[in-house]
Amino acid sequence: MADAQVLRAQKWVNSKYGSVSGYVACPENGSVGWGTVNSLVMGLQHELGISPVVASFGPTTSTKFEALGEIGFEWDKNRNIVAILQFGLWCKGYWAVEPESEGWFTGVTRDAVEKLRSNMGIGGPGVINAKIAKAILNMDAYVVVAGGTDKIRGIQQWLNQNYWTKSAASIGPCDGIYSRDVQKALMIALQYELGISAPNGNFGPGTQAALRNVTLSEGSSGTLVSLFTAACVFNEPVPIGDGVRTTFKSTFDAKTTEYVKLFQEFSYISQTGKGDYTTWAQLLVSMGDPDRKVTGSDTRYVISGARAKWLYDNGYRIVGRYLYHPDPSYEKQIQPGELETILASGLAAFPIFQVHGRNVSEYNYPTGYQHGLKAHEMAEGFGINRGTTIYFAVDYDTTQEEIDANVIPYFHGVASALAAQGKKYVHGVYGSRNVCINVTNKTYARYSFVSGMSWGFSGNLGFPLPANWSFNQIKETGGIAIPGSDPIDLDNDAWRPKSDPGITSLNRDASPASNFITLISNLYNAAVDYKASHSSDRTASKLVMEFMRHKSYGGVQWKALIGDYDHDFVSYANGRGFDILPEFTDPVTGYRIGAEHMLATADGHYVVDQPSNAMSVNVGDITGWGGDLMTFYTDWRNSEEKYASGKAFCDAKLAKPGVSSSFGFADLIEDADGYLIARAVRGGKDIATAVRERYSNGGTALKRFSDYFAQRWGSAGNCKQAAWNVLTKEDPIFDLARGYFITLDGAMYPAVMINAPGGSDKLDSFVQGFTDALLARVGAE
Repeated sequence: MADAQVLRAQKWVNSKYGSVSGYVACPENGSVGWGTVNSLVMGLQHELGISPVVASFGPTTSTKFEALGEIGFEWDKNRNIVAILQFGLWCKGYWAVEPESEGWFTGVTRDAVEKLRSNMGIGGPGVINAKIAKAILNMDAYVVVAGGTDKIRGIQQWLNQNYWTKSAASIGPCDGIYSRDVQKALMIALQYELGISAPNGNFGPGTQAALRNVTLSEGSSGTLVSLFTAACVFNEPVPIGDGVRTTFKSTFDAKTTEYVKLFQEFSYISQTGKGDYTTWAQLLVSMGDPDRKVTGSDTRYVISGARAKWLYDNGYRIVGRYLYHPDPSYEKQIQPGELETILASGLAAFPIFQVHGRNVSEYNYPTGYQHGLKAHEMAEGFGINRGTTIYFAVDYDTTQEEIDANVIPYFHGVASALAAQGKKYVHGVYGSRNVCINVTNKTYARYSFVSGMSWGFSGNLGFPLPANWSFNQIKETGGIAIPGSDPIDLDNDAWRPKSDPGITSLNRDASPASNFITLISNLYNAAVDYKASHSSDRTASKLVMEFMRHKSYGGVQWKALIGDYDHDFVSYANGRGFDILPEFTDPVTGYRIGAEHMLATADGHYVVDQPSNAMSVNVGDITGWGGDLMTFYTDWRNSEEKYASGKAFCDAKLAKPGVSSSFGFADLIEDADGYLIARAVRGGKDIATAVRERYSNGGTALKRFSDYFAQRWGSAGNCKQAAWNVLTKEDPIFDLARGYFITLDGAMYPAVMINAPGGSDKLDSFVQGFTDALLARVGAE
């Protein structure tokens, strides 16, 4: 919606300075954007005597503004400068002056500036100097915006309060969002505290040397602890369990030690629990301590026997190599027999696919599709095993706009091509932290290979380490002398334990889920034998579902929903050496999925068939998506301070790979596959056949989300209404489930919410977010 005062600002500045040399007119649409702000900056420059004007509040503008002194109440040396500042305040949402009275610095203007300074954290009288003017004439916000938190805003205000008057510092945003500007402000503050003579926000040799002399530990206090804990907050949550968070404080206490140890574990650095140099570096820059010992590497050079031996002897255990180069004789591409040489030396390998990859024009859906096909062809030709992750590279500092418009479609193309070939291989991503996070969340990349040594990339500043990182490239070494070989260049990569195992053998085509397929087949045969000699009203397929769920999903709540499990069969199966397989590797995505939850969901949908009306809901839904949605609703209500919008909460956390959530990516896979397995068994197949067809090579899981959505709901409208009904249906069993999932955790009961002012719209936003999340996954297949 257009703002009348913003529109006045746009018309005024265009009319006043339209003929000035260098001036670029802003759109006259009543909406604030960089075009409007830049036009105001150029108008200010003209008033300061700068020609030609440019769209940047740089050093010359600052110097000339400083010469004016502080601008405050009744300042009238240049009414146009006052008007520009007032229009800038209007664009930030401050009532700066009575409409059509711009140009006079009134008491209203003074009050607006005082409020602005308070929101910035700097306080003080309602006067404007050069730094405040620069902050007015940009797009920074000084109140919490969508997705921001009061916790981070408090740190932003603290940084402004303590450092804004220093020469190298500026007034940063106070929007509650960790960003590149906030990261730089933190670095400048740290450099001041370390005594760096000319702080610049870079993690250079002087800063590194000074930090090596600073180790914080339990009991430490003071400004350095404040900066350290601020960096900890900027890197939260640590994606272990449900996500571990910390607080901004000036004392290093036991809770700080606990958080630091978990952060160190996740980052794969020594778990000292202290703020030592390696931990400081890991918190501050994407490569962390570039000199730490690592076991991973990648190179554009062929790994000969001599080079493989050198790598192994020097502690390396895996090496990344490129699947393809337009000139196949160029040694960047894996050469015939090279993988065999690597494996024979005790090393593993991981495949990288890159064709140039250094310009936005190279990224689009058709190119991604062709690259996916080529990667499949090359990997198959080298005998690389099914289920291996191939890392597709984004090797330049891409912006968020380019990620959305180009990089994400490219990876959709990659994923589609791999799926068209039976999904023998899964895609990973190489790039900055921001690229990895976006590609993972939006295209479900299995692992991230972070270009951490490019620490100056905008995509590596203001972003935490991706939750699914497997490799972090931290240092390049050139001209390594190796006995019996020409020198090579080598990148050092931190290799995260229990992540991507890489290539450890060749020419195996078994499904990554083969252990699960075998277990279910053997369990089914045991169930058939059991039924031949025991009295049981269950089918053999249902006995298998009950066995697989009985440990984690066999309590009183589940008994109330779908009945008890067959205890005698559990004893029978246990006596024959069977045990539950808690999780297995999904052959389509490469993610680990929970067998117990998935087959508990299958049992629920098998016992209670889906409603004839797709908008209706029943107990079977509670055992799958419905129960997960109730829990997720509870998390939203308990996170309302950060996520007032239910849709925004779903967009951020529902079924996102690597995001800590009660309704994670694996949960949605388990809900979908449990439902579809139950439908297959209800349709006459035994569970061994249904599981084998789903998870074998090129199985039915390739279109799981499309099949799930089409069979259970059929339309977005049905899905949204069904989600609403799960949360609000008046029924004793549903009341019991909501009491367990929602009320016990202290969240507002949905029926109470919809009767509160605005509550119905809030719940509508939440169920719309659930529907959109499902549709996004359908569209990605």
